[in-house]
Amino acid sequence: MTTRYCRFQHEGGAHHGRIEGEEVVVLSGAPWAGGADTGRRVALSAVQLLVPSEASKVVCIGQNYRKHAEEMGKPVPAEPLLFIKPSTALNAHRSPIQLPRVSEEVHYEAELGLVIGERLKNADEATAARAIWGLTCINDVTARDIQRREIQHTRAKSYDTFACAGPWSVTGLSPADLRIVCRVNGQVRQDSRTSDMVFSPARLVSFISHIMTLLPGDLVSTGTPSGVGRLVAGDVVEVELEGIGTLANPVEMGP
Repeated sequence: MTTRYCRFQHEGGAHHGRIEGEEVVVLSGAPWAGGADTGRRVALSAVQLLVPSEASKVVCIGQNYRKHAEEMGKPVPAEPLLFIKPSTALNAHRSPIQLPRVSEEVHYEAELGLVIGERLKNADEATAARAIWGLTCINDVTARDIQRREIQHTRAKSYDTFACAGPWSVTGLSPADLRIVCRVNGQVRQDSRTSDMVFSPARLVSFISHIMTLLPGDLVSTGTPSGVGRLVAGDVVEVELEGIGTLANPVEMGP
């Protein structure tokens, strides 16, 4: 049985909640930390959804789908290729992606996101799998021309609003074989399945934990399939994951 959880803004404060139908049951804290039912309920339509967790970091994986590696002209890596997006890049459902004026080629990248539920260090794959508390949708927005020019990922991946996540997180769902779709203005641009990943979610989380400590609420973005492409001001980009939902963000020119 799957359950949807969200972070939301309501009456001047940020809260965690469990979604039941068209209502949100307000929790006393983060569900992965034992947040309990407060007995309060609010209409889902009345709240502003936030990024599903207050992640200290977003750990991202490059070239984790073979066809995407091919379209980028790069080899499939022998081990997971990591980069990090800062927490300041996090961007919620329906919040605009702001295009930096220094880039002329900003791309969407639809990805499955993993919500980490416990502190994790040097974990084997079985332990890592248990530490994946929930799943969410992520759009790993990328200034591709900057990435191409600099080779490095940090600047191209880290602009404010470039780590879209949401609209909520889901528990009780296997990440092994989910359909992943990206649409821009209603047109399908990416369409694949998570079973096509080179490295499984458990393998990724285990690998990361041998490099850096993962903290509760951290997000792992597991790589994008082929079909990445450009976004322009006025677009609306959607990332849909089977069994999770649809993350939607308008696109506008930044300051």
